Amino acid sequence: MTKKVSLNESINYQEGSVVSKEIVNKKTGTVTIFAFDKNQGLSEHTAPYDALVLATDGEAEITVAGETYLLKHGEMLLMPANNPHSVKALTPFKMILTMIKS
Repeated sequence: MTKKVSLNESINYQEGSVVSKEIVNKKTGTVTIFAFDKNQGLSEHTAPYDALVLATDGEAEITVAGETYLLKHGEMLLMPANNPHSVKALTPFKMILTMIKS
């Protein structure tokens, strides 16, 4: 089914929280949108698949394999499989995470 939506309006910030909503879930991969309140994040972890992060609002620090990247609205970052990574929102921050299972 084709459906047009406003990405930044489809998920809301919640004070002191990280909110996520899965919008695609297929055998080949997933697409999830996230909204991080300022200073919220995801602790370091690994994933068995490559992941593409696209920032849609705000700014965050994303650390991949010990190297920190500043990601701003409109920028993207490819995180290779099995590399430890973490996210910390410097401002309220929204992103799309695409996991590629291949």
